[in-house]
Amino acid sequence: MARPFRPFSSKPTQNYVIGIHFGTTNSCVAVMEGLEAKVILNSEGGWTTPLIVVFYSKEQQVEAKEEEVVGTLANRHAVTNPTNTFLRIKNLMGRKFNDPQTQKEMNISSYKIISALNGDALVEVNDKQYTPSKIGGFVFKKLREAVESYLGNSVSKAVISVPAYFNDEQRQAVEDAGRNAGLNVLEMIDEPIAAALSYGLNKESVLIAVIHLGGATFDVSILEVTNGAFQVKATIGDTFLGGEDFDNALLEYLDMLAIQKLREASENAKRELSNALYTEIYLLYLDALGPKHLYLILTRSTFETLVQNIIQRIQNLCAKCLEDANTNVVDEVLLVGGTTRVPKVQDIVAEIFGKSPRKLVNPDEAVAKGAAIQGGILSDEELKEIILMKATPLTLGVESLGGIFIRVINRNTSIPTKKSQIFSTSDDNETHIGVRVFLGEREFVYDNKLLCAFEFEVSPAPRGLLQIEVTFNIDATGILTVSVNDNATGKEKLATIRSLGSLSEYDIQKMIQDAELHSQKDQERKTMVNLQNAAGITVYRMETFFSYRLKKREKSSGSLEEEEEERLREFREKFPAEVLGEMKKSLDELKQALSSDDMDEIKTKLDAANKAFWRARLSQTG
Repeated sequence: MARPFRPFSSKPTQNYVIGIHFGTTNSCVAVMEGLEAKVILNSEGGWTTPLIVVFYSKEQQVEAKEEEVVGTLANRHAVTNPTNTFLRIKNLMGRKFNDPQTQKEMNISSYKIISALNGDALVEVNDKQYTPSKIGGFVFKKLREAVESYLGNSVSKAVISVPAYFNDEQRQAVEDAGRNAGLNVLEMIDEPIAAALSYGLNKESVLIAVIHLGGATFDVSILEVTNGAFQVKATIGDTFLGGEDFDNALLEYLDMLAIQKLREASENAKRELSNALYTEIYLLYLDALGPKHLYLILTRSTFETLVQNIIQRIQNLCAKCLEDANTNVVDEVLLVGGTTRVPKVQDIVAEIFGKSPRKLVNPDEAVAKGAAIQGGILSDEELKEIILMKATPLTLGVESLGGIFIRVINRNTSIPTKKSQIFSTSDDNETHIGVRVFLGEREFVYDNKLLCAFEFEVSPAPRGLLQIEVTFNIDATGILTVSVNDNATGKEKLATIRSLGSLSEYDIQKMIQDAELHSQKDQERKTMVNLQNAAGITVYRMETFFSYRLKKREKSSGSLEEEEEERLREFREKFPAEVLGEMKKSLDELKQALSSDDMDEIKTKLDAANKAFWRARLSQTG
């Protein structure tokens, strides 16, 4: 049986464990706030931090009063100070100098890579040697300081993500980087597992494909989740395939007069083409020697042609991963990394795996959030119970006409989950409708537990005309968001419920047993209320047909009453007298039956009224 939801403060606990996504080109940090993993802005106001470290020259150090600069500010020095700028340092983590991967990095890097006495790869700047872990530590330190600034408290513990294919030496190097930043690394979590955690997919037995396409690297992993345990079935990647390749394809297509401006324009164009069918590129004064401008319209179709070879490489690796996992079907597809926003990438992924990828979590933030969630699991037993909850403990629903409990999310539904139902008004010209959310298993709301109640403003309209959509959305951390939307106007109201009842295991079991004990009685009562509601709808339709309701509302004016009488007289002349008589008689008898509790009598009179009503409609002569 699933554990009950319990209340949590919106403030983080004092046992802080941060989650870090250690990317190749960008990093991201998150921390648990109550039941939510929150991504923290860096000091420059960015959600992600470029994994770039620049060392000032000795002269610049005196002026700047610091030796190195990290992240966004370092990115600005990449062109003017290339030999002292360290990028893609993750790819050197735990590698030997003679490793083929290290040799590839040497061919594309502007900084100096040398061999240590033990054969490890080191980097050199300003006549000093640094391990890749030391450089990575500068980035982790900046991320740690961003969280400390946000929390107003010190942080010393972290869960850091690594690619699933990282070996022990690489993982140790990342852990060393964390230690260099003053962090006790509680766990090195595989990036695909962290992504699955951010989507709450540790709750069920599923096969998941995680597509990770970052700025400089690509990998795809297939995970098997069984009873909350993860197993990486297959993983494959290319550390020289990423968003930069898309940018470079555009660079080659454009002119090479001003590399930096064109690189920025290419990156912006790539992003814009993820949401638009075309984008405009207009750059002024590309050449310092003269006013050379560039203006062209680049279509998404042209862009996709330019990156066709890159897409093919992605496609081949995805197919190989499926083959290695000995499967051709997965249950879920998750996207990680900003370049997965490219529509062609999403199309290819959907085509290969036969399933559209989930997009509920920002691909730049998914791994950091998952790492933070794992940090919460490791550090807080009470939080662990909720995060690892497999399903909703009791049914969630709303009150309907007559106090009936309308189920929206059933008991034991795996979370996260999202369900919607359409409702309408029960009276003419209502301006507000009451929304009451309940938890329980009984058929009537007053036998269940009220979670929240609020009013939703609507435009006056005849009964039953409005389409009001009520949506229940439970995220991976167990927080329920109830949204009410008027489909005609787009007006919406939200309510967030962080504690779904605060019920003990005993309370939950008692509510389930009570529902079973009173099942027959509740069903009989529900059948009666449903019958009364159906009869009420028929009465409303017949009275509207005769315009009785309108006549009653206009009695205040004699002239209006006379006009109404004339209109009714003309209307009735269109029907045979015996048909109208039968309809009037059946309507009166149904209203009389409704004043009693005789179910058989109500049902008999309802059937008769419905038949008379439709005979009248069919017999209309004009």
